[in-house]
Amino acid sequence: MAWRGCFLKWAKTDFIRYPKNISRSSRVNPYNQQRCSFRREAKRPDTKKENITQELNTSPSEAGTAGPPPPPYIRKPTLFRPLIFTVGFTGCSFGVSAILQYETIKSKVQTAKDGEELEKLALGSPDMAYWHDWWNQLSGFRRQLILLMSMVDDLWNSLTEGQRTATGIIAINAAVLCCWRIPSMQRTMIKYFTSNPASKTQCLPMVLSSFSHYSIIHMVANMYVLWMFSSGIVSLLGKEQFLAVYFSAGVNSTMVSYLCKTATGRFYPSLGASGAVMAVLAAVCTKVPEAKLGIIFLPMVTFTAGNALKALVAIDTAGLMLGWRLFDHAAHLGGALFGV
Repeated sequence: MAWRGCFLKWAKTDFIRYPKNISRSSRVNPYNQQRCSFRREAKRPDTKKENITQELNTSPSEAGTAGPPPPPYIRKPTLFRPLIFTVGFTGCSFGVSAILQYETIKSKVQTAKDGEELEKLALGSPDMAYWHDWWNQLSGFRRQLILLMSMVDDLWNSLTEGQRTATGIIAINAAVLCCWRIPSMQRTMIKYFTSNPASKTQCLPMVLSSFSHYSIIHMVANMYVLWMFSSGIVSLLGKEQFLAVYFSAGVNSTMVSYLCKTATGRFYPSLGASGAVMAVLAAVCTKVPEAKLGIIFLPMVTFTAGNALKALVAIDTAGLMLGWRLFDHAAHLGGALFGV
């Protein structure tokens, strides 16, 4: 009983006095302490623009990162295949030209015999009434067409054999020049009609680039020189040998250009018939060094063929040594050496 009385007395003093100490606000809002425990996050200091620009302007070495990668290494191309192609093409060209020259001489002898027989038959039939009747039966358009063909035939026959051969080469160069103006053929023209030792296609462009010109002025200059020296070179070598020299000179001059580009590390495409034309010019100037030459727009200025060849070789040598890139001077020198 004594312990029970003490317990009740302790309970009254604690649980009866405690409600008086609690305020109304605390009883209505039991989560007041918990809500007050949330605090506003402290404001972070703004990063200054100066620090950002300073970080951006730091060099890669300062930032701890690697520097820019080095330029790609260009491996020097091997010229074994172009060399074998040059030797084989030159040998085949002169071999085929020798066979064709023999067949041409043989056919000329046979044609001369047939011409004599035709003259005898024509003398045996002097009656031309049949041909007059046939001409009178033709219409006016057919007569004009026959007259035009006759004029073209007379003009063609008036040309020398060298000029006829040069006309065919000029026609091929003009056709290739027109192909350069077709947008859909640009990739094909660059691949096969420009020579570059760094290209995957090395051999075929050595031949085709000798008939390729992108500039009309370049083509006109080369073809004019070829036209002027075509009669002399054909009279010295013959048509078949001239074609062999022309084709082989184009390939050999390109091979010399390949060697110089590989040695200097300057890989750029080249095109034009300058190497082959230089071979023709060098061959004529070597055979006839005392021949008088002139300039088309300066007829009063004349010089010998030997001096002209020496001047051209000196200019190309200086251009090769000084690194002039307006023309492919190595190809010019290669063609001149081949022609000599």
